[in-house]
Amino acid sequence: MNQLKFRTLLFFTALTFMVSCSDDDKDYSQQTKFDIFTVQADRKTVYMNGEIDTRTLSDFKHMLEGHPDINLIKMFEVPGSNDDETNFKVGKLLRQNKINTHLVDKGMIASGGVDFFLAGVKRTHEENGAVGVHSWSDGDGKQATDFPDDSHEHRANIKYYEDLGYSAEWAKEFYFFTIKAAPADDIYWMTKKELDKYKVFN
Repeated sequence: MNQLKFRTLLFFTALTFMVSCSDDDKDYSQQTKFDIFTVQADRKTVYMNGEIDTRTLSDFKHMLEGHPDINLIKMFEVPGSNDDETNFKVGKLLRQNKINTHLVDKGMIASGGVDFFLAGVKRTHEENGAVGVHSWSDGDGKQATDFPDDSHEHRANIKYYEDLGYSAEWAKEFYFFTIKAAPADDIYWMTKKELDKYKVFN
């Protein structure tokens, strides 16, 4: 075999090996850090800290694959999401797996972080936690409140809550409360009365 053919064979052999060792074949049971998620020693509890982004869905799936007994996510500071579509998929996966969410003492959830928290089956909290909501913007300068209430632009957010199991009435009422509470570049911190009214904690 000449040198060129040998090198070509080595290249394709390495390429085949790399494909066969893709993330789908990886063992995640020994991994505890999945970006914003950190699995604790009991292998049932997860600490969550940071912004939800496009890779969060794959991180979440890999975490569940390696730690199928997870039943509680403790949220510290989750200021939101820069990818709502991904956030909705992760939230629905969380609910499907019957996982609970918990806001720690002095913890903070806002915007998409609140949407994620609401996916928990049982939603608990400690003292001094903050829950922030606001309008969304489409990147072209328009905010949610620029569209009529019956616009299809609102449907994806409302349907997300319905898919989690909330009533259509609750989903619509809570959603419009959030977008009218503060503009996209600001945050409105919910009062205890409002948290009770919308049953954020149960």
